[in-house]
Amino acid sequence: MDTNTILYIVGGVVLGIILGYIIAKSLGKGNASKLISNAENESKSILKQAKSDAESLKKDKILQAKEKFIELKSEHEKVILSRDKKMAEAEKRIRDKESQISNELSKSKKSNQSLDSKIKDYDFRLEFLEKKKEEVEKAHKSQIKQLEVISSLSADDAKEQLVESLKEEAKTDAMAFIQDKVEEAKLTAQQEAKKIIINTIQRIGTEEAVDNCVSVFNIESDDVKGRIIGREGRNIRAIEAATGVEIIVDDTPEAIILSCFDSVRREIARLSLHKLVTDGRIHPARIEEIVKKTEKQIEQEIIEVGKRTVIDLGIHGLNPELIKMVGRMKYRSSYGQNLLQHSREVAKLCGVMAAELGLNPKLAKRAGLLHDIGKVPSSEADIETPHAILGMQWAEKHGEKPEVCNAIGAHHDEIEMTTLLSPIIQVCDAISGARPGARRQVLDSYIQRLKDLEDVAFGFTGVKKAYAIQAGRELRVIVESEKVSDDKAASLSFEISQKIQTDMTYPGQVKVTVIRETRAVNIAK
Repeated sequence: MDTNTILYIVGGVVLGIILGYIIAKSLGKGNASKLISNAENESKSILKQAKSDAESLKKDKILQAKEKFIELKSEHEKVILSRDKKMAEAEKRIRDKESQISNELSKSKKSNQSLDSKIKDYDFRLEFLEKKKEEVEKAHKSQIKQLEVISSLSADDAKEQLVESLKEEAKTDAMAFIQDKVEEAKLTAQQEAKKIIINTIQRIGTEEAVDNCVSVFNIESDDVKGRIIGREGRNIRAIEAATGVEIIVDDTPEAIILSCFDSVRREIARLSLHKLVTDGRIHPARIEEIVKKTEKQIEQEIIEVGKRTVIDLGIHGLNPELIKMVGRMKYRSSYGQNLLQHSREVAKLCGVMAAELGLNPKLAKRAGLLHDIGKVPSSEADIETPHAILGMQWAEKHGEKPEVCNAIGAHHDEIEMTTLLSPIIQVCDAISGARPGARRQVLDSYIQRLKDLEDVAFGFTGVKKAYAIQAGRELRVIVESEKVSDDKAASLSFEISQKIQTDMTYPGQVKVTVIRETRAVNIAK
């Protein structure tokens, strides 16, 4: 029986008793017995009704439990059937694989049998060929002996003569073929390349600027020298300590020499001296104050120079740090050539050449301007890194495009070129730096290079005289006509050019001209 039903019944009985008691109290003793008996009858009927309801409820619950059990049993049977089906399918697959493997094994046995028969056949044929080979070798030896008797030459001597004749003939043919191909290539590719390069050079106006490690500071009178030196040299020591520049005060009239490899520091020292001399107050405290103000002024000027350069070239969106590096190039030189002027020139050349080749001229200008930013290192650690690699790393760090970064890093062949922009930067850098007068060369190394050129020519037989002319851009070789023929002269010119190309390092190109002259002299008496 349900708990709620029992509580309901008990509550009804208790309620009936309480009601009967209350009524008995109110009506008196006579009617109390009737009311009690009626209440008892009513409670019995309620109990009977409750029992019947509880029985029916119990039956319903039992029926529901049976239905739930049947439902769960059917679901369980379905799961078991699906598992049995999967197991049957797996067993079928295994049986199929077993049958397949057995078939393959039987086939492999048959193939092994056929392979054994083929091996036997091959061994038989190989033995037959070996016999035939021995017979051919015997016949060949007998023929060689007969030829040696007829020609009165041994086989080795005849072979050597034949090889020598073929070598000379092949060499002459190869030289003629190479010469023809070179001339044919020059008529097509070189002609177009020269046209583009010449047009590019002609359309760019260059400025030559040579920077030294020494600057001259002009003064009005020699009295200023004593004020700059100061009492016991304290002023000049303070200037040198603040700027890092060596100040040379000698007998040169109305001039003071400033010596330093760093052009920025040299310029700071020059401007500081100018301000100190103009102001008239020269003492260590004033010197430090003026030098600090000048450093800030130069720093601002560097930024302004970088901005003006970028605006003049039409380059947009350059990182402020890269603009600052471009400005610092004004105070750097490379082999005597001002680095900023060189970079501007390369940028203009790249823009023109890229436009001629149908590439993006703005991107080419950008790469041309930034190709040498690695030459203005910001710390001592950067000095050990090659300037092309350092410039590429800075460009990558400040968000430049991969084409620009590769062009910067590959312009000295230190990394592989991946875009058409890279060879353009390399060519334009060579045009700007290798033209005569752009960069200084030490006289001794220049003369030694000319001597090395002439020595290369003297290393070949038949060379009578050799002259390096046009600043080492051309080598003229005079040969002896008795020892060198016209064909040999052409091949000699090619061989000397190849020797120079492989053994020497030089900017630009070297033209090799071989001159052969035959003279016939008679005297009329």
